[in-house]
Amino acid sequence: MTLTHTDLDQATLRQAYAQFPSGVVAVAAEIDGVPIGLAASSFVAVSIEPPLVAVCIQNMSTTWPKLEGLHSIGVSVLGEAHNDAARTLAAKTGDRFAGLDLQTTDNGAVFIEGATAWLDTTIEQQVPAGDHAIVLLRIHSLEVQSEIDPIIFHASKFRKLQA
Repeated sequence: MTLTHTDLDQATLRQAYAQFPSGVVAVAAEIDGVPIGLAASSFVAVSIEPPLVAVCIQNMSTTWPKLEGLHSIGVSVLGEAHNDAARTLAAKTGDRFAGLDLQTTDNGAVFIEGATAWLDTTIEQQVPAGDHAIVLLRIHSLEVQSEIDPIIFHASKFRKLQA
């Protein structure tokens, strides 16, 4: 049975968007010795040449304005063991990095241990897109842990891949 909604209210749109499974990333850097970051499920590979990825950031984010002026930003593709970390990183208050083991580069990019991939990036471009900004990030170096499966966000829940 197909339902057609012409009233595109927030609840209807959220329900439709939740039908698409996505990975979850942490976007983080160090400022004055303190890790600052956020979780995002709107992450996508954009280009091989040049190496670009994109993440969508809410315009209402109070964290992104702290990160957007930095030279180096770490993107950690969260692994299946990061169920609690994904929730903590998405929280509006509290220590978003509580209980996590972190690695920080000399340039200040912050990465989370146990991630399936680490991308050391800089901001290439920001594009306004409704209530979000599409942030294009250029990858300068990366590390992949292919033996670690990613965590998936689907239907407003964090899930694991199954064989």
